Amino acid sequence: MVLRHVIRRIRANWPRVAITVRGDSHYGTPEVMALLEQRGCTYIFGLAGNARLKAQAQPWCEDVAMRRLTGKRDKRRRFFQIQYGAGSWAVMRKVIARVEATEKGTDVRYVVTNIPGRSKHLYEKVYCARANMENLIKEHKLYTKSDRTSCHRWEGNQFRLFLHAGAYWLLLRLRQAAPRRSRWRGATFETLRRNFLKIAVRVEQLKTRIRINWPTACPRQKLLVLLVTNMNAQSP
Repeated sequence: MVLRHVIRRIRANWPRVAITVRGDSHYGTPEVMALLEQRGCTYIFGLAGNARLKAQAQPWCEDVAMRRLTGKRDKRRRFFQIQYGAGSWAVMRKVIARVEATEKGTDVRYVVTNIPGRSKHLYEKVYCARANMENLIKEHKLYTKSDRTSCHRWEGNQFRLFLHAGAYWLLLRLRQAAPRRSRWRGATFETLRRNFLKIAVRVEQLKTRIRINWPTACPRQKLLVLLVTNMNAQSP
């Protein structure tokens, strides 16, 4: 009932804008896909398997398993694409199947999309990128403690979230300032905090600026200077 109410509100108020929506199978309902198609938007959603899809995927599983054995590999992955119409759908839609064979057997995952392109690219680069978004949300909650909203009034909790968002943005900028091929470019926020922020410094408040003095024994001095220089270059 809640989903239907949201869809009715979107139909009434949402302008025709070209966007791409990505989500797992919980979001890939017939109503949502029909609405996005009506609005001229693209989407890619996870799709739960069923007996019909399993029957169609059986030859693919056998093919990938045989390729793994003949190629003497630990793992083999292939992608297949079909036009599929579920009983609850009004039209046929493109379904991509990722079939993976290992020594433990075969595994199949499905996505449904209206985005043109190669199956491998759509699955690995477009759909699976949502995992990176989920990791960013996890870092926001876990490493900046944004779930600590213990004030009695909502205004206090809202202000807390503003501070957490600011801390998140600074940590993200710090990570983006690291050299592309360094291990710091993919480090978690907790790793960055322990190595670059939990350092005793002397703070001087001047008329027009605040000066931070690091100790001479500060570890990774050259890297710190590089990060600060890169962040200063990125600032508006």
